[in-house]
Formats: sequence, C-alpha cells, structure tokens
Amino acid sequence: MILAGDIGGTKADLGLFEPGGDARRPPLEGRLEVRKYPSLEALIREFLGQAAGRIAMAAPRAARMATPTRIVFGVAGPVHDNRCDAVNLPWPIDGNATGAALGIPLMLLNDLSATAWGVSVLGPSDLVVLNDSPPGSGSRVLIAAGTGLGESIVARNDGGWVVVPSEGGHADFAPRDPLEDELLVWLRAKYGRVSYERVLSGPGIADLFRFMGDSGRGAASREVEQRFAAAPDPAAVVTETALDGSCERSCLAIRKFVDVFGAEAGNLALKGLALAGVYLGGGIAPRLVPFLTDGRLVRAFTDKGRLKPVLERMPVAVILDPRTGLWGAAFYALAHPMTNGS
Repeated sequence: MILAGDIGGTKADLGLFEPGGDARRPPLEGRLEVRKYPSLEALIREFLGQAAGRIAMAAPRAARMATPTRIVFGVAGPVHDNRCDAVNLPWPIDGNATGAALGIPLMLLNDLSATAWGVSVLGPSDLVVLNDSPPGSGSRVLIAAGTGLGESIVARNDGGWVVVPSEGGHADFAPRDPLEDELLVWLRAKYGRVSYERVLSGPGIADLFRFMGDSGRGAASREVEQRFAAAPDPAAVVTETALDGSCERSCLAIRKFVDVFGAEAGNLALKGLALAGVYLGGGIAPRLVPFLTDGRLVRAFTDKGRLKPVLERMPVAVILDPRTGLWGAAFYALAHPMTNGS
C-alpha cells in the first residue's frame, strides 16, 4: 500500500492507495486536525492506527494492509532536500527523519505541486468554469487561497506535465487603485512587509473586513461585529454574511478579495503563459462561487492593458473537489519512483 496525504495548515487529508489502483479511489481515507498533534510522525501514527482498526473490523486477516511501503505527502510550504519549514504549519517537517522513525520511506512535495498533479485527474463536474475558452498548447497555472496562498506553474514536457514548485504567494502585494493603495498602507502598518498572502487567505479576508471598518467603509451591525470578534475563524463570519447579503462591510471585503484574487491570478497566468488553463484552488474559492461567477474576477484577471487579448484566451476554472491535493499526491506516488525532494 501507499500512504498519500495533503498536509495543510489546519487539516490533513490522508489515504491508503493500492499500487496500480485509481488515484481517486483509496480503500481507506480520513481527515485529521493538524494542530491536535505534536509532530507529523504522531499524526501519521494516529491515522495508521485508525486504519488498522477499521481494516481489522472488516477483515481481520488483512490488517497488515494498514502498513504502507511508501509515503508521499503534499505539505504547505517550500520543500528542499525533503524538508519543509513552513510558516503555516505548527511544526517543521523532515521527511527523511520522519520516514526513518516510522521505518517507511517518506517523500515531501509542496502542497501546490500535489494539487497541480491532481488537476490531471479532475473531470468537468469537479470544476466551475469562469472563462470558457478552449485550452491551448501552453502551460497551466494554479493559484490556491486558504490558510495561506499557494501558486504553481505546470509546464508541458514531451506530451506530459512538469510541476514547478513556487512560493509566489509571498511575493510583494502590488495595489492597482486608490483603495488598494490605502489597503497596502494599512497592512504595512500592521505587518511591515506585505505579500499577496496577507490579502488572499483566510486571515487576509479578516483583515479586509477590519480595514473596511477602520477606513469608514461599509456598515456592519453590532451583532456581526461581535460574532467577528469572538469567532475562532473570523473569515468564516465575513464569508457567511457576504453570501447572504446581511452585511455591507463583509460584501465590500469579499468583493475586494475577488478583485485582488483575479488580478494576481492574471499575474501568474502571464508569468506562466497559461494558455492551457488557470485553476483556482484552495478552500476559499469554492465557498465564494457566487462572487466569482458574476464576471468580477474575470474582469480583474484580464485587466492587463495591451496583454488583455492574451488573458481573454486563457481558460479559467474553480476547483470544487477539496481533496485534489490528496489525489495529486497519490497520482504522483503511483506514477513515479521514490526520490527525495519535490
């Protein structure tokens, strides 16, 4: 068996896969809360223990199936020499050391690399198309907003694809209008340096709500402000009250999020010349589909001056399947021999 996983800042999707099997049909899968465990090793041992118990109940003689011979994980951060020191994970990860402790070879991929591999196994029902243009012969790009912001370029190579890891989400935020000029100044006062991740993430949505309030934009009821202040995930309150239209300030925050998301997706698409497709992943985009399908995001995406006609030819779609990173890690593990690095 192969253990594949997508290890994010808040959750880990894990599955056991059979060699030669389907990357989207694991015999066993599960989700664990990352911050409940003191290390990746502890998280893996918990999952394998749960898997062994489930297998033993169903087929006692098959309990050994819960012991994988290989592990491939997508992890939320830069991977170098099979190590990851990520800003959004609660602990550093050393794939070689963790694999040695478990007695199982463990390979790390950047989480966006894993998701990019997963795009290859998605079908039309897994996507919401925002710009319905036929795919061309260029590259693909992936931009994913969640706990943080991930980006990746997927280049063509001899009829297949090569995933290029990136930490583009940490590139400098570039405002495009007077409101975003103000936002940059506000964020700089709060954080010093301002990256795109400071805007295009769950914490970024919360900060957009705070910024709108501090700058006198958009009414918010006392009830919404109290819920926002008390919530463990204030961005969820902003998203909910924007989607139901009950809070003007939340609507302004989400619309600005969509503007910046579209603009940065366009930046990445230009850098990768993504004529084969632009994919919006992560946990936030699927929740905001009503705000993404009204044309606002595509307008920001294509607003690139003389290069607008090039952007208009690029397909753009939202990834709906929240387990695309898991499928991608499994797809990579099933298709590639074990090596270190990403």
